[in-house]
Amino acid sequence: MRVTLKQLLYFRALAEARNFGRAAEIANVTQPALSMQIKELEAALGVQLVERLPRDVRLTREGRAVLERAERVLAEAMELEASARREDLGAALNVGMIPTVAPYLLAGTLARLRAADITRELRLREAQTADLLAALRDGRLDAVVLADPPASPDLEAARLFEDRFVLSGTQARLEALGDGSEALRPMALRPEHLLLLDEGHCLADQALEFCRLDRRQTRLDLGASSLATLCGLVAEGFGLTFLPEIALASETAASPALSLRRFDAPEPARQIALVRRKGSAGGVWFEDLQAHLCAAGGELLARAEVIAPRRNLS
Repeated sequence: MRVTLKQLLYFRALAEARNFGRAAEIANVTQPALSMQIKELEAALGVQLVERLPRDVRLTREGRAVLERAERVLAEAMELEASARREDLGAALNVGMIPTVAPYLLAGTLARLRAADITRELRLREAQTADLLAALRDGRLDAVVLADPPASPDLEAARLFEDRFVLSGTQARLEALGDGSEALRPMALRPEHLLLLDEGHCLADQALEFCRLDRRQTRLDLGASSLATLCGLVAEGFGLTFLPEIALASETAASPALSLRRFDAPEPARQIALVRRKGSAGGVWFEDLQAHLCAAGGELLARAEVIAPRRNLS
């Protein structure tokens, strides 16, 4: 009897869920089928992998060792599939982007990709960071564009550009903060004036971190899922929000009543990076994509400097 990838996948699901029923749901199979595959895996290896408790499943010492090696085997299998897909002539490049980057960076990137190689097809998935990382690790995505990506031994990040945050609101609200010559820092903002994106968006988490606030301290829980929604509310005088530089051109054009003010140095910022699985197949596609993303981002940042000039600190 030989060990199969299916058995390793089911075993990983069981190790994560610690319950046969939940593991079966994750693996999209029936519980008896999953249980049978685990038993066959134990028989093939000649060891007990899990302790079956009334309301829990616990890995044995051997189970932990097998899980560690299974993770490597599954990662290699996913990479083999992704590599074959990329090497196939005309195969699509599957890329993920977070929602606070995709609407602004995608158009310029697609134009540059098309100009460089009209045969290259780019498929985009827009989702929050956690979902993109899961899809990347599973091999469903070849690379993802994230803000401040977490350090992880299985991932490799290539820096694209720094995206600074600008405070946005109506002119009256910004003037109420004080004269433009006065120092403006995120921590000086009143929490009840801030409007933020819904939970799960890294931009909202970053804004709260800059201001050293808890979400419960903000005035409104809007459940807004896009910067465009927030900017529309802010332009009507409902509060203030943080706007990344790459969004300035689009959002100020859509909401002419939106005013902007730069923070004093050090300006709050996020690092935009292109992330892939470490050890993934080489080739020029990653470097090319990085170069096109950098160029598109650089153009947006240059436009932002015109719309909201940085303060002269000399």
